[in-house]
Amino acid sequence: MTEYLRIDLEKEQWECRVCNHVVGPATKSYKEGMLVHNRDPREIHPPIIDPDKYRFTFSPDPEWVRILEYYCPSCGTMVENEYAIPGHPPLYDMEVDLPALKAQWSTREEVPEPVVGPEVVRGTGHGNH
Repeated sequence: MTEYLRIDLEKEQWECRVCNHVVGPATKSYKEGMLVHNRDPREIHPPIIDPDKYRFTFSPDPEWVRILEYYCPSCGTMVENEYAIPGHPPLYDMEVDLPALKAQWSTREEVPEPVVGPEVVRGTGHGNH
């Protein structure tokens, strides 16, 4: 489903792709089974100008925005993050149609390892750097 999450269609549950930890039922948001760090946005976007001198520092105001980071409770892999208004519940970003997904995958084989693209070779890009 994502780089770090998969669904076991037989058991209908979210699983961490890194450590195979069962996160929770696929009929609910995977975020319910994650560890959450409610992060001060100034840690990610530090002020550009002196906050002691100026009210607006080009850094997000924690009274207006928060950053929620979601981690696998077993291995600590960051699975997702989101910017939200303080007090707003976590965003419900994936609602899976399990019957349709089961029908789609009924004739396919499982892909246990992430598909990796070709390696980027220095000097072969657009800028030749």
